[in-house]
Amino acid sequence: MCDGVTTIVRSRSGEDLASCAELVRESHRVDGYPARLPDDVRAFLDAPDAIAAWVAESAGEIIGHVALHPTSSPAVMSLACSSTGLAADRFGVVARLVVSPAARGRGVGSSLLRAAASASIDRGLHPMLDVHAALEQAIRLYERSGWVRIGAVKVTFQNGLAIDEFVYLVPDSAHLAW
Repeated sequence: MCDGVTTIVRSRSGEDLASCAELVRESHRVDGYPARLPDDVRAFLDAPDAIAAWVAESAGEIIGHVALHPTSSPAVMSLACSSTGLAADRFGVVARLVVSPAARGRGVGSSLLRAAASASIDRGLHPMLDVHAALEQAIRLYERSGWVRIGAVKVTFQNGLAIDEFVYLVPDSAHLAW
């Protein structure tokens, strides 16, 4: 419950995609996430290789989104594999985490992060994520939740945009601040 209104995290449905796409557009305007706003935001959210996706809903409104993917950029996966000794297919990548600016500070991001990480663990995968180094609010959430930064990489998009990203792992699910 947040501010007297119940917030639930549930599996994302196809009917949620329009609201989720608007959340991504709003996040891009406010925070610059994602760094490169795709032309087709719905396809960005509904990636064909996604393992699963969830939304946070409050008073009938979608206020957050997160997905679990099997992989990230080659630079991110290389760092994760070399840091852990695990093969790339042993990771569950928490991705597309976005919370409405109006709903921040109410535990929505933590709830979504927990849902994706738990689903990864339930599938026998080690949760990981990567985040643009400029997104300080997101970085605080991850570190406050017990995620450990294992390093930084430069990620270059097809259009030539290059950003610095931090890579995080869950060291042990029993130690997360959930």
